[in-house]
Amino acid sequence: MDLCVAFRTTVVRIALVASVCLPVSGSVWADKPEPSDATAAAKENAAKPEAAVADFLGKYCLQCHDTATADGEREFETFALPLSTEPQLISAREIVNQMTLRQMPPEDAEQPTDEQRLALLETLREGIADARSKIQSSGARTVIRRLSNREYENTLATLFGRRVDTLGLTADFPKENTSEHMDNIGGALVTSGFLLDQYFQAASRLVELRLGKSAMKPKSWHFTDHFLQYEELSGAHRSFFKYEYLALYEQPNTDTRQGGYGHIEDFLEGVPESGLYDIKVHAQAMHRDTHYDSKIFRIDFSEPFQLAVVPGDATKGHIHYPQAIEPILGTAIVPDDEPEWLSFRVWLDKGQTPRFIFPNGPYESRASVIEVNKKYKDEFKDKKAASGVRRTHILREGELPHIKIGEIKIDGPIQEPQRGKEEVAVFGKDGFQSDHALDQLYAFAQKAYRRPLDDADRSRIEVLYKKRLSEEATSRQAALDTIKMILCSPAFLYLSEITPEDDTQLHPYDLASRLSYALWSAPPDDELYAVAATGDLADPAELKKQVLRMVRDERSNEFVNSFLDSWLNLRELGNQPPPRRAASEYYSENLPESMKREARLFFRHLLDSNGSVADFLDADYTFVDKNLAKLYRLPERETLRLADGFQRVDLADDSHRGGLLGMAGVLTVSANGVETSPVTRGVWVLENILDAKPPPPPDSVPAIDADVSGATTIRERLALHSEDKTCYVCHRNMDPPGFALETFDPIGRWRSKYPKPKGKGEAAKIDSSGKLASGESFANFTEFKEVLVASRLDVFTRTLIKKLLAYATGRHMEQADQYVIDDITERVKADNYGLETMLVEVLTSSVFRSR
Repeated sequence: MDLCVAFRTTVVRIALVASVCLPVSGSVWADKPEPSDATAAAKENAAKPEAAVADFLGKYCLQCHDTATADGEREFETFALPLSTEPQLISAREIVNQMTLRQMPPEDAEQPTDEQRLALLETLREGIADARSKIQSSGARTVIRRLSNREYENTLATLFGRRVDTLGLTADFPKENTSEHMDNIGGALVTSGFLLDQYFQAASRLVELRLGKSAMKPKSWHFTDHFLQYEELSGAHRSFFKYEYLALYEQPNTDTRQGGYGHIEDFLEGVPESGLYDIKVHAQAMHRDTHYDSKIFRIDFSEPFQLAVVPGDATKGHIHYPQAIEPILGTAIVPDDEPEWLSFRVWLDKGQTPRFIFPNGPYESRASVIEVNKKYKDEFKDKKAASGVRRTHILREGELPHIKIGEIKIDGPIQEPQRGKEEVAVFGKDGFQSDHALDQLYAFAQKAYRRPLDDADRSRIEVLYKKRLSEEATSRQAALDTIKMILCSPAFLYLSEITPEDDTQLHPYDLASRLSYALWSAPPDDELYAVAATGDLADPAELKKQVLRMVRDERSNEFVNSFLDSWLNLRELGNQPPPRRAASEYYSENLPESMKREARLFFRHLLDSNGSVADFLDADYTFVDKNLAKLYRLPERETLRLADGFQRVDLADDSHRGGLLGMAGVLTVSANGVETSPVTRGVWVLENILDAKPPPPPDSVPAIDADVSGATTIRERLALHSEDKTCYVCHRNMDPPGFALETFDPIGRWRSKYPKPKGKGEAAKIDSSGKLASGESFANFTEFKEVLVASRLDVFTRTLIKKLLAYATGRHMEQADQYVIDDITERVKADNYGLETMLVEVLTSSVFRSR
């Protein structure tokens, strides 16, 4: 402990003990004031936070919680500010909880006034915040950190020259810890023995499947029948199709999961070797013009049916149900009038089998069949069958929408030049050369380690390679085993620094890695590495040049996606989904993906145009696809097609959208899927927009339920809750922003009333007005956004700068960083609050360039 801090803590503790033994105005290190000065001395003593806390505890707490008594195993006689240890933090938190809940002092004891209670709470909360920042401080330096799971897969994809998400290398890794929603903060990225074992298994699997594959001649498969489908589909397909057709009836993300995946029963063992495969499917869209009510199927029949291919692995789970690893490998539009051959070229790893899905298909086929039976049973000749829940007679006589596949051809693996992209990426354009194996391994290790190799690096590589040769491994296998070792090395798994410990500024290679992982979540490319090798990257002008080049490269979309996942917590979209009956479009139209896409395109637009960050608070435009246009009730919902993708749209004054707070992604992730809470959304705004994280509530304070009964509104309940001044101190900041967002339901749909209560009663109208603690009032959501732009733009700008710095450096900002943040803020303001300007300033700042 710092000697000054230790001395100050000792002095305060003496004062605390003295407050019990002596009159409040007394002191053990100063002469006792004359009686005439008692009042003035007390006031002076109370003005000092440390002394004020000591006085309060001495008067109201130590009778029961001194060292000798310690009721409830809690003693506060040795408690003092400033807080310097974790136990003191816990004690401070307990005092805050008890005082907030008014559980202490006991009812029969002398009670402090509200003013005294509030003063204590404010002092302790400030002390807790200050202590946390000091105890958890990294000294304004980035803690050496490992690659996050996301960065790990991106790095491997870069090193091997091909996507690796088809392998699910991190599927069994421990769930990543996040810190303030960020997945790349060094202090939160723990490493365990289990994780190290997973790294070895992942490296071995990747290397053997991609580089250890045997050379084989392409084969052909042709499937025309025996298209089994399981469970409740089996009977209908045996009876009507005779298993001669593979049919898809619904999209793959439903509850029932019947008909969402089409597999090839005679190809469950999968492809014999990893590689590219040509797949041809003879398919037709059936009954897209059905006369059945489209509401039964909950899809838009004006859109053509889509067919997509995903990998499956019969050894990893039921082939008929969703699996952990199933990225879409290819998509096609299915013709209506007659079957046609649809072609896909996809990558499949050894053992994987292609499966077919219907991305925009009906939602819950089982429910559709039941409803058709009920509503259209008189249309069928077989009245008895029509009264039951069966699909055979609907397939025979009716118009059940589905995709029908009659034949499937598979050819591969397709021969690639130089044995494939992986071979070239790892060993060079001429592939593996046994007489140059060590040089090739050194070159790969240099890319993997993101820096020049030292003698120790070369020695480890050479020793392992020769050891495997001595064990009679082939030269190629010895090289592959050495690559596995390289991929398990700390130099690869960690963003380790070769900058000397005493140097405060990162050396060029370390700076290059930090920059490339900030913008691309991947290793430096050849140009950035070459600039680092010359040492020119340390020159601010060259660093800015590289930043601009990399920001304008499409690979920076990785930064956009990952930063928004962290800043806005969009990573959690889908973790608290709404009830399927209440918001079926959330599932049937895959709204979470559209929600994320809107935020990403909005951010990308501002970055590319150097647009003002004020647009994040309020804007007269956004980006939507057909599904979001429907959710937002925009005029474009009538004209947009799914094939149009996302389009920029201008917003009318009454659109209720514009800016982050009008985006469904933000509104969904700040709710719980079932209901909304002004407190939850208010806290989200404080933390992510205004950098004003409120203190946590006492542990035993029950959650305030949102309005679902209709008996009272949530506003009325919060008003009652906040009558206690200790609660009001926090709720006056949290609640108003949340009230402004109450006109949006849990998935971001606009509403003017709460849901109608069960039984009798009218739905309560929503009051979205409020008044900020600083005095600004607003009547509705639109005015709230106007207030933010008018009075909080600079606060928001600083918040965004801090978030960008934390993401880019892998550590949270501390008090020592505030001067740099101030300087960046002023330069960004001078350039009309431009987002590109902000990012460039962040990535060329002294904070970013420091260890």
